[in-house]
Amino acid sequence: MSRIIEVKDLIKKYKKAEKNAVNDISFSVEEGSFFAFLGPNGAGKTTTISILTTTLSKTSGSVVIAGHDLDREPAKVRRSIGVIFQQPSLDLNLTAEENIRLHSVLYGLYPFRPFFGMMPQEYKDKVHELAKVVGISKELFNPIKTFSGGMKRKLEIIRSLIHNPKVLFLDEPTSGLDPVSRKNLWDYIQNVRHKNQTTIFLTTHYLEEAEEADEVSIINHGKIITHGTPDKIKQDLVEEYITIDSKTQDALVMELNAKKLKHTPLADGSIKVDLQKKHPQEVIQKIQTKLSTLRIHTPTLEEAYVEIIANSENHHHARS
Repeated sequence: MSRIIEVKDLIKKYKKAEKNAVNDISFSVEEGSFFAFLGPNGAGKTTTISILTTTLSKTSGSVVIAGHDLDREPAKVRRSIGVIFQQPSLDLNLTAEENIRLHSVLYGLYPFRPFFGMMPQEYKDKVHELAKVVGISKELFNPIKTFSGGMKRKLEIIRSLIHNPKVLFLDEPTSGLDPVSRKNLWDYIQNVRHKNQTTIFLTTHYLEEAEEADEVSIINHGKIITHGTPDKIKQDLVEEYITIDSKTQDALVMELNAKKLKHTPLADGSIKVDLQKKHPQEVIQKIQTKLSTLRIHTPTLEEAYVEIIANSENHHHARS
């Protein structure tokens, strides 16, 4: 696996700001992987993604994307990436298809033709294929003015995929989409990724979207505070436990005490048993009392994220 994004010692300081918005961060992303970049608002993630997509200049550090240095070859970087931002940047006076055509001509994919019918068959097929996936086939030749927010989002997605980018930057891609559209979009993105070895770089508020990521970096106050696979991040932070109960609860508690299984009562009357790094099955097999309830709590990335951010806020306030 080769690295498609390499960021070293990246710093961004806005004029008149006391602190760096991005404060000396380094990370890399493997080609064809799904990378999630998470952090609260104002943490530095939008600044970072804006620098990587060439829309904002950096103060210092180096960025290489798809083998192209950001300072020396910004046009080649732009050609290698697709970007779906939170705020759609569409020309409202054009139709949906005209927005796509303009984008593909600007990227040097096709020579300009004044009408859709005059464009190469390959372009027409690709536009129809993408429009079908995101569900705007009927509206393809309508002016953007008539589009809802969700439809504009879908159009942005088609436009960013038309030139088969090596890296697809998704900045909150599904905010404002209904659940069905969100699922369709993710199915399609994963499909594109496997078919074309596209690298996905995601920022999102929907942390379940990052559960599937190969690697996650979490940024706060301009610093990367943790990095690793979702499983590793969860293991380090959030405990797995089981919840049990029995019609003969007294006998159950006596047995847990006798077997030195650490437990605490829960508000709903059931009992939480800490696994203490053991597999749930190992612990369950030790219990002889007949159970009326058994639930295994597996931590989510969202729980880990909340805990990481809370810890990092405490450290930050302790330092400042």
